[in-house]
Amino acid sequence: MATKSKMIGNRKLKVGGRKSSAFRFPPSATPRFLAKPTFFKATMAIVQKDLAAEFRSRELLSAMLVFSMLVILIFNFALELDIKVRQSVTAGVLWTTFAFAGTLGLNRSMAVEKDRGCLDGLLLAPVDRSAIFFGKAISNLAFMLIVEAIVLPLYALLYNEVRIFQPAFLGVILLGSIGYIAVGTLLSAMSVQTRTRDVLLPILLFPVAIPVLLASVKASGGLLNNATFAEILTPLNLLIVYDVIFIAVAFMVFDFVVEE
Repeated sequence: MATKSKMIGNRKLKVGGRKSSAFRFPPSATPRFLAKPTFFKATMAIVQKDLAAEFRSRELLSAMLVFSMLVILIFNFALELDIKVRQSVTAGVLWTTFAFAGTLGLNRSMAVEKDRGCLDGLLLAPVDRSAIFFGKAISNLAFMLIVEAIVLPLYALLYNEVRIFQPAFLGVILLGSIGYIAVGTLLSAMSVQTRTRDVLLPILLFPVAIPVLLASVKASGGLLNNATFAEILTPLNLLIVYDVIFIAVAFMVFDFVVEE
């Protein structure tokens, strides 16, 4: 039987014969849809996906906001004390609210991915799995910061406390939130694979997050009580070291955590 040849690009294919060379795209002509996305693009794609899905459904943010407002109102009626005592417990009340609301958001964030099958799709994507961690962590941090931005004015209105808007206090809240979300995202990815994920995450998270919570309360309370910089420096250093260590640990071990 006669053999015909056909030129495709710079490749010559034999048609009709027993042997034919497999067609491959030259390296310089690799299509866009076959190219592996960069680490930054993969991370931002996950963040955009989470934000778009949440702003469309508003399930996670509404639950976190309602829970936070309930906690603030309960403390408002429970602490019917004088002004000085109220001011002394400001840092503790705020971080208690942030911790419980953040745990609720972390649990729901990964559980929704698992229930809808999106987590399996993310793991099968041709991207570095640490990009999945950073994408989920950034979106969880954005949700927590949105909740904090609404809770702080509400707290200032109920407790007549305006010192919580000073830049240094807001910086401590940001550092504490980063550390809490970093370790929480890692542990939520671990607990979401179990049947008791709703109960397991707080059990795993709170003992590990004690250093960042204590340092945040100490630093926040020191700023509100006009403490010296030397007194605030130790909890601030602890916050920074905690953030760096757990972000690095999550970057290294996330690939093993999500393996079933």
